Amino acid sequence: MQKIRVLSDILASQVAAGEVVERPASVVKELVENSIDAGAGEIRVDIDQGGVALIRVTDDGCGMSREDAMLSLERHATSKLRTVGDLAEIRTLGFRGEAVPSIASVSRFRMVTRERDAVAGTELVVEGGKLRDVREAGCAPGTVIEARSLFFNMPARRKFLRAESTESAHIEHQLRLHALAAPGVRFRLRRDDREVFDLPPAARAVERVRQLVGTQLAQELIPLPRVLGNGVSVEGFVLPSAHARKGRRHQCVFLNGRPVEDVVISRGLTEGFRGAVAEGLHPAAWLWIELEPSLVDVNVHPAKREVRFHRPVEVREVIAESVREGLRESQTAATPVASAPKFSPPVFQASVAVTREVPFTAPAPLNVLTRQEQTMIDDLLASAQTEESSLAADESVVPAVGYATERFRLLGLLQRRFVLMESDDGLVLFDPKAARERIIYEGMLQHRESGVPVQHLLVPVLLDLDPRDMDLILRERSSLASAGIEIEEFGGNTVQVRSLPEGLGVGDSLGFVRELLDELLHGPVQGGKFAFERLAKLLARRASLLVSPSLEEARHLLDELFRCELPYCAADGRPTMIEFGMRELERRFGARG
Repeated sequence: MQKIRVLSDILASQVAAGEVVERPASVVKELVENSIDAGAGEIRVDIDQGGVALIRVTDDGCGMSREDAMLSLERHATSKLRTVGDLAEIRTLGFRGEAVPSIASVSRFRMVTRERDAVAGTELVVEGGKLRDVREAGCAPGTVIEARSLFFNMPARRKFLRAESTESAHIEHQLRLHALAAPGVRFRLRRDDREVFDLPPAARAVERVRQLVGTQLAQELIPLPRVLGNGVSVEGFVLPSAHARKGRRHQCVFLNGRPVEDVVISRGLTEGFRGAVAEGLHPAAWLWIELEPSLVDVNVHPAKREVRFHRPVEVREVIAESVREGLRESQTAATPVASAPKFSPPVFQASVAVTREVPFTAPAPLNVLTRQEQTMIDDLLASAQTEESSLAADESVVPAVGYATERFRLLGLLQRRFVLMESDDGLVLFDPKAARERIIYEGMLQHRESGVPVQHLLVPVLLDLDPRDMDLILRERSSLASAGIEIEEFGGNTVQVRSLPEGLGVGDSLGFVRELLDELLHGPVQGGKFAFERLAKLLARRASLLVSPSLEEARHLLDELFRCELPYCAADGRPTMIEFGMRELERRFGARG
């Protein structure tokens, strides 16, 4: 009995659609790429119900004849490849001839197209991969493609689609990328008969960036000079290091006009910012890379999101050099004025008081010293003895009050970071930041049912978000409100934050909120529900970073800390204090009673 069979055309198209058409945004991507390849000067996208009910892409490109329109429904039929050699010299966005038949196989499909010099156009109607009708039609030059009831014949795939707002956000993000890749094209997006944006053609890439990021961020853009090297040219814009974030969603990279994602490019950006961006953060950037088509393979991913460079090291070095040169020119152009310059990467010059910094790691159990802790103890005991003798007569060094009075006596500060205290058993290192984290965390948990006290901001904080981030934030608005963070829509992809939990001691509300949302959206635990405990831990940790350790602060913190249920650890389990017993210290120093 024969076991191997050739798939039917419809089934083969549906299998291909599983790779090409992942979600409604994939349909928009493929159709918009075809419109750009057709030389369109204006592209309009209409969607209903997140693209599931309707996706319509209208362009004023070259259009197709009746014969070409019929052939476009055949798998692997394309106007962009002729010979095997063309595959190594791809200069178009589409080239495989799979998009249109794949989309038609999983939707109720309609195409209306007309060439510029033709008297009449052609209309084709396809349902689930089966051609239903072909006829002449009156239409403007160009092409209109509609895909209705997406995945109507694949319920398993349709079941895994996300909420309408989420799918709409992905479509908007995809269209914004193409608007950046082709700034000379007008892009319009309408969602459920409401216009989301209308981007007029831009003469220069910087104008398109300004259209999308807004006036405030546009003022901080740092232009990157065009750098050439071995068939590679790079130019674009970056934002100052203060705008670096955990995720890479704010990095828009275009290779020969194609939006791409690649770790080589991200590493080049990071190397260019070396010394100015903290580890784990990624700078915001818009890069346009021109590369000889023979030096890159764009056919390594079904959705063409990823590419493979033949000489990745050279690409990375050219990107890094462009970024470094742009930052140098930005610093040179900055004039010393009273206000802060637009960009000033930090210069790491330690002051005399902090020339030697003791590394700190998670502690071992009490009375068991690690090598790092031993080094730390050797240094701090000598300074502590000197400081104790000089502070003994100083009335400013007084015992902590309350429970702490019975156990600890404050001695001084270590590197302006940890508080040195004496206990009945020996030496104690106290971490004020970890203590503040525990206090805020337990305070929020106590008000979980009754409602967290809030502090309304005098001036609401406005944040421009990625459409996908915007969707998630709005869906979790009630969870954020339960933790004291009130968020409202402000128009477009902008939200306003009207309040924060009381008692955080936040000075820079904008910076605090931006970093908080960045951690929520792109931290180790991304997406999903914003559980109250997760929010409480994150708020407590962020607020604790604002603490400036001092002896006066330590006294109050100790009293508050010992009113907590778990005073010896922070919200994430880090210790708030470490005690080194006298026996262990005497053994280490070889002291004899």
